[in-house]
Amino acid sequence: MPGPEEPTAPQQESTEPQPPLRPGVDVVIAVHSTQRPIARAVRSVLDHNGGGARLTIVCHNISPDQIRPLLDPAHREQVHFLEHRDSHRSASGPFNAGIAAATGEYVSIMGSDDVLAPGAVASWYWLAKRSGADAVIARLERGDGRVIVPTPPTRPLRRTNLDGVADRLCYRSAPLGVVSKEAIERLGLRLEEGAPVGGDVGFVTRLWFLGRIAYDRTGPAYVIGEDATDRVTYAPRPIAVELRFLRTIVEASWFERLSLLQRRSAVVKYLRIHLFGAVWNRQDPQFWTEEERQALAKTATRLLRAAPGAESVLSMADRDLLDAIIEGAPTERMLALAVARRKHGRPRTLLTRDPAQLLAREAPARVMGASLLNR
Repeated sequence: MPGPEEPTAPQQESTEPQPPLRPGVDVVIAVHSTQRPIARAVRSVLDHNGGGARLTIVCHNISPDQIRPLLDPAHREQVHFLEHRDSHRSASGPFNAGIAAATGEYVSIMGSDDVLAPGAVASWYWLAKRSGADAVIARLERGDGRVIVPTPPTRPLRRTNLDGVADRLCYRSAPLGVVSKEAIERLGLRLEEGAPVGGDVGFVTRLWFLGRIAYDRTGPAYVIGEDATDRVTYAPRPIAVELRFLRTIVEASWFERLSLLQRRSAVVKYLRIHLFGAVWNRQDPQFWTEEERQALAKTATRLLRAAPGAESVLSMADRDLLDAIIEGAPTERMLALAVARRKHGRPRTLLTRDPAQLLAREAPARVMGASLLNR
């Protein structure tokens, strides 16, 4: 992967110091603990993706002197270290700091327990250059080599000029791959600092609808590590904290300026993945105090108000759960409905209440079909 273009005519030699070559891609890793397998992540970048890339490790509330010795000796001087301190247990702050410090054409962020397959950065970079994309979405794999259920469930075979609505891009919740530094600045993209979870959802929602997007669907993968025991996003939290990022997004002026179709596309995903997921991940009835139930219902109502009609494409099982959340049905019934909606393939998980919505783009049958075709 090259830096700036080579000059086309002979140049006079100069004794003046030359500015460093601009990297094609700035890879930014955020790390907050010496317990993370940071050496493995660095190895995957520098040993297998180093050409034309610069690697920055942002040390979040920890000194670089504690992280540097964890790296392979050969890598310690090849990495740019940046220290970031704030009061949040969230990767958004350090990632924003790393993005702001980036000088490359594109930026790629990654978790400290994830790795990049050999050649991934170059593959994303050249697809972006050839297609003129503001962002390239990476193919995802799990650490054990199993391919993740494809997200986003795009139109089959499409690689360039993706559309936020037609290609259901909101199902990809993080900017994994590369994003143009120019597009980040032009669109005013920032991760939400202080959000313990979902800080990147607003960033990508805005990018997917307002940017030029490509998908490296057959290229080397971004590999999600599964051996970390201290991911900050796994800790249970109050609903008001867990889902705060959704309220931030739908109340933002840029979201309100999106078309109704775009807002519906985003909100359907927010309901299915984030709202319903919050219930599924809290199966202990003792958690669901009156305060927590009210916070959940308030979030659901706010989402529906932001995109009227979004609920029409949900399955019958999803609508049952949504009604239970909003109407304050008994907690045991709500939890049972959260289980029932995950029994995929049954009629109530496939059919919509309104038969006219059965084959809508965001209806279960088409989303599931697209996912299968994109494997």
